[in-house]
Amino acid sequence: MEERNITTTTAATESQAITTNAGTQEAAISDERIPGKLIGAIVAVGSLAFIGILTETVMTVLFPQLMREFNVDTATVQWITTIYLLVVAATMPLSSYLNRRFKHRTLFLAAVALAVLGSLIMIVGHAFPVILIARVIQGMGSGVATPLMINIILEQSPKSKVGRLMGVGSLVITVAPAIGPTVGGAVSSILPWRAIFVIVIPIILLVSLPVGLKCVEQHRPTEEARLNSLQFVSIVLALCGLVMFLNQAGVAVSAAVSGGSATVSAVFAVVSLIVGLGALLFFGWSSKRSFSPLIRLGWLRDPMVLLHLIAYMLLPIVGIGFGYVITNVAQLSLGTSAFLSGALVLPGALIGAFFAPVGGMLYDRFGPVRPILGAFFAAICGPILLLVFSMRLTPVTLAGFYFIFGFGYSLGFSNIMTNALRNIAPQFMPDGNAVFNTCLQFGGAAGTALFSTILLVAQAGAGEEGGATFRHATAVGGSWTFATMIGIVAIAICCLIAAFRIGAKRNSRL
Repeated sequence: MEERNITTTTAATESQAITTNAGTQEAAISDERIPGKLIGAIVAVGSLAFIGILTETVMTVLFPQLMREFNVDTATVQWITTIYLLVVAATMPLSSYLNRRFKHRTLFLAAVALAVLGSLIMIVGHAFPVILIARVIQGMGSGVATPLMINIILEQSPKSKVGRLMGVGSLVITVAPAIGPTVGGAVSSILPWRAIFVIVIPIILLVSLPVGLKCVEQHRPTEEARLNSLQFVSIVLALCGLVMFLNQAGVAVSAAVSGGSATVSAVFAVVSLIVGLGALLFFGWSSKRSFSPLIRLGWLRDPMVLLHLIAYMLLPIVGIGFGYVITNVAQLSLGTSAFLSGALVLPGALIGAFFAPVGGMLYDRFGPVRPILGAFFAAICGPILLLVFSMRLTPVTLAGFYFIFGFGYSLGFSNIMTNALRNIAPQFMPDGNAVFNTCLQFGGAAGTALFSTILLVAQAGAGEEGGATFRHATAVGGSWTFATMIGIVAIAICCLIAAFRIGAKRNSRL
């Protein structure tokens, strides 16, 4: 009897000790502090990415002005945005190799140099091809900076703070496209549009560069990684081919609708599609058989991660494309000024700035399902309302319905990537980061090309810009784009629901 009591007491003591240790560990995790230098590094590298994305979307509000200055049409001027996003998307696949091969500080300095050089060319360039070259250089800088920021967060953040820091990183990705039109409209209303890039250079050299030199650190050794140039060329061809297909297919449809010749554009679209799909298939085939692939893709065999990736690629089509659609519908349909059309996205941008980190905190506390699905069920209400009221929109309703979308989008978007990368082995995180960021930028490029094409088709044969017929045609094109947005967000939500069901089944088996 006495022995039984001793055993019971011992077991109770051990149980209490285990509970105490678990509580102590949980408290220690919750008390993990974010190093000051990590915050500085995120600010320095993130500001480069922010400026790059900002200047990309600044240009969308200037499209009508640029069309007149360079004497180009809607389909041509949108390449200022599309070529930038394409270059960023083409640079992203290199991020896994660059992260393994070079130190963080070296990559940071390269991003600074490219951002400054591109801005200088934008200031002095007075021909449309020169402007496109400048956008290529700026795209390379952003293509280095954005994944570098994410890699620093993933490698150096305390585990209990990853969600909220990824939310801060997402703030760069989601807020910059939203406030870009506002900045562009404000600056262009009082200064020449090139002044935007005059302002950018001192910010980079006086803020980003000094903070980065002091705070960007290397916490892991570099490797003797090799660049697979054939695979790099194939992924660039794939991205360019698929976006060119969207663009030229739209030009062909527009020409057919307006009674013109669509043969050349249609042939170019088909060839681009064949090249894009062929190059993408070759890249996947080559990566499986290569000893040192550009990006290791084995982790994509997990259907849960793959479904997250599909959603992460689809949603920026809407998120980034919204800036183009709102500013152009506002100017070309509602007749607003460039400043006012840019200001219409400001409320959604401000709510995004606040709720991106909040979404990460909700993820850290409640897990992925409720914060992500709840956010996007709220987000889809925005384009639904825009479609319902599309033919009787006012600047106020346009801004208000976008505000609803911006709230949901910023609350949940970064959590998709965070949750997917948590299900990838640590050694493959740079590869996952490269693929997710590539798909993000490709989605943005595809969205701009897709929505500009829809508006172009609607405007075909509608007369001169500014006329009543042209304004009505633009409003019709807006309704088509809002319907397309609803479908895209709905597909993304379905992918996420399927992914969470797979995860739930796995957890139930453990």
